[in-house]
Amino acid sequence: MKTVTIRLSLVENVNKFVNIVGRYPFDMDLRAGRHVVDAKSILGIFSLDLSRPITLEIYSEDCEQLLKEIKPFMAE
Repeated sequence: MKTVTIRLSLVENVNKFVNIVGRYPFDMDLRAGRHVVDAKSILGIFSLDLSRPITLEIYSEDCEQLLKEIKPFMAE
């Protein structure tokens, strides 16, 4: 499992993020505090507090290409 912190502060960012992660076959979750949603669910993402960084949990070790694609959303 790989864990990264991301920011999705704009509606357009959520849309782009879901389009990217939806192309990958492995499971991914977004965790904000005690709330966990499917990272491929646009409605689930909008149920989170997007004003704070969110933890993305990727259930695959072979995810380097995904990490390159979501780099603009990663929190520094």
